[in-house]
Amino acid sequence: METSVTNSPEELGIAAGKAAADLIRETIAKNGKANIILATGASQFETLNQLIKEDIDWSKVAMFHLDEYIGLPESSPASFRKYLKERFLEKVTPLRAAYLVNGEMNPEAECKRLGEIIQQNPIDVALVGIGENGHLAFNDPPADFETQIPYLVVNLDEQCRKQQFGEGWFKSIDDVPTQAISMSVQQILKSKHIICSVPDRRKAQAVKDSLEQPVSNKYPSSILQLHPDCRFYFDKASAELLSVV
Repeated sequence: METSVTNSPEELGIAAGKAAADLIRETIAKNGKANIILATGASQFETLNQLIKEDIDWSKVAMFHLDEYIGLPESSPASFRKYLKERFLEKVTPLRAAYLVNGEMNPEAECKRLGEIIQQNPIDVALVGIGENGHLAFNDPPADFETQIPYLVVNLDEQCRKQQFGEGWFKSIDDVPTQAISMSVQQILKSKHIICSVPDRRKAQAVKDSLEQPVSNKYPSSILQLHPDCRFYFDKASAELLSVV
């Protein structure tokens, strides 16, 4: 694992976005194309802000989407499809492909559709975050570390739903959906490179658990300790509880 601690979320985003861009460009130069995963949520704002500024031939890039709420219309401010379209897809030249998760479709059918596509497109660079409860994508604790299914239907725990409300995506906790479609832990781990961006003091305990606790599905993001090339980007606030930085 590599860790980088910056003074602010803005500096974090610049560093993480540049690192991701370098990996994407290297992959395109080597393979002629690149497959990437993009995460959403407040933790990814600055990283995506930097990524869209980078000189990348996006026509050679296919993007996969980590997760989406079940039953939430794309018109909702909390829709991750809306997020990716407004914050990324509309700000870069057209991609080779963009595989968004549609939570308004039959969930099992959507998981099958996306699973079949991603199995034919090995991921080169994954951009992810860590939730306040340590979740990786929407794999809340205790996460399923075993399934090889690429996408699955998951239940969202109370702490996860409180985070989504607390970040201002919903008007009340009751409005936060209780289920989502999520990329599985094992599918994320198949990525050749992982860039994990985690700003903000409210993530400090989750960061400490993910890096310093033994690997356990009680701390889903702790599984990243086992990945051969995972690079963590923190700010001072999110890293404040780490024993060594």
